[in-house]
Amino acid sequence: MAQFTDNYGPGSNGLMFAVQQLEGNLLDAGHEVIVVAPEAKGPNPHHGRPGRTEIRLPSVRVPKMPTRVASGRKFDRTIDRIGELAPDVIHVHGFGTVGVLGTWAARRLGIPLMITWHTDFDAYADHYSAVLPMLTGVLRAFARFTKGEFVSAEDIRLAEIRYEDRGRSTASLLSVCEKMLESAALITTPSPKTANRLRLITPNANIRVVPNGVDPLPPGPPPIPHPDGPMVLYAGRIAPEKGIPLLAEAFELVHAQRPDARLCIVGDWERYTRIKKVLAEGRAAGRIILPGEQKRDALGAFYGMADVFAFPSLTDTQALVLHEAALAGLPIVSVDHELTLVVEPGVNGEITRPTPASLAAGIMRVIDRLPDEEWRAHASARSVELASQWSIESQAAEMLRLYAEQAGSR
Repeated sequence: MAQFTDNYGPGSNGLMFAVQQLEGNLLDAGHEVIVVAPEAKGPNPHHGRPGRTEIRLPSVRVPKMPTRVASGRKFDRTIDRIGELAPDVIHVHGFGTVGVLGTWAARRLGIPLMITWHTDFDAYADHYSAVLPMLTGVLRAFARFTKGEFVSAEDIRLAEIRYEDRGRSTASLLSVCEKMLESAALITTPSPKTANRLRLITPNANIRVVPNGVDPLPPGPPPIPHPDGPMVLYAGRIAPEKGIPLLAEAFELVHAQRPDARLCIVGDWERYTRIKKVLAEGRAAGRIILPGEQKRDALGAFYGMADVFAFPSLTDTQALVLHEAALAGLPIVSVDHELTLVVEPGVNGEITRPTPASLAAGIMRVIDRLPDEEWRAHASARSVELASQWSIESQAAEMLRLYAEQAGSR
């Protein structure tokens, strides 16, 4: 199996974790795995394992982001190499330049193509002006490798975009995504939310929902002193599209009602200037605890000492941290009405509008119920029950079944 991914470091994130987890599942089952990714430094737990071939492509850094993208060099040579290795299935994760390469390699070599839609490009393009030059590169790469079959000269002209023209850039990108998706024999998504989004782009696509599997994280002793009152936790990547300022503003309202409550935000909070300023002000006021970025296995201890998990993002396609929090038995307050795999409003949490007042009200409703031991036990059990539907083992079995199905159709 060949895995083509635009996101394989540096740094860590849900997409990279999902790809590496799938890679490990395949190797554990005795399959050979080819990984094609941009050249970058990042955590690589499978390096050197038997049956694994890694192809790293020359890459360039995206300004102001912890991301590198393949530059387009050595693409022809890589397709020849894939032809020699002859994988049964090509699996594309993402729609950057490596995704383009994987799509075209499958077409040229006659190999079944699977695509997993991990990222809400529409939302990301709106948040990251630095991404837009990369999107232009994606269109150019598609034009070059498909010899204009998928992308026209007009598409390329429209792709020369400034940040203020990002609406047009997003339209151009989604047009290319549509053509890539139409090339796939099978598309998987990690949630019904993303499946619904895809059906708007490609109504006739063959789509299966396969949530990324998550197992409980190891517990541990409290890593920080527990506040006198309830602790609200956010853990995960801290970036403009994650809604952290919204959460900080909402918690200011919570703290006015419950001065003993604290918000703990686990992650690299100093990367982005505006977010850093907002969080530093909250810490100085005594409302926010900032332990910094932690290794994933250390997060179990933070989940274990929290009382509520708050999720202010609207851009996630599954959000593995929601599943981790649910497996730890936490009630959840989220602003995403489409992402409900592990949240049942009124039972194990709340889903609110994405405004400070609404999010604060949802957090307060949960905090007010915490002294009710019967409610708390039922909410905890329901969180665990919902999240336990998608384990690493069950996801691996389903993906292996889908690979066999596609390989058999070749």
